[in-house]
Amino acid sequence: MTVEQVVRALGLNVRSGAFKLDQKVGGVYVSDLLSDVMANAKQGDIWITLQVHQNVVAVATLLNLAGVIISRGAEPDEATIAKAEQESVPVLTSPEPTFEIAGRLYQLLSEPDAPALK
Repeated sequence: MTVEQVVRALGLNVRSGAFKLDQKVGGVYVSDLLSDVMANAKQGDIWITLQVHQNVVAVATLLNLAGVIISRGAEPDEATIAKAEQESVPVLTSPEPTFEIAGRLYQLLSEPDAPALK
């Protein structure tokens, strides 16, 4: 499954990294604690968080994540979006709560005919 397929399936808004939506999603990680993400997320994961500051981009870059989904209608500021563009990190937003996004993504990835993760 690609980031673009996730965007379409969940109706996400692309805030940065539109040219990197063809990346494969290797898994999903959900956390708002940056140190937890740094210790446990894996390369290629898509990360769901409420955090909107530039450190999100730094962590995503460090771990080579497929993208970041910011939930609950939170929006990154222009400096964060600019940094994400510079670092080629897809930053996606949704008005849905984190629980809903994670649940829908889990359901999508669990369907028998869902595109396989890498």
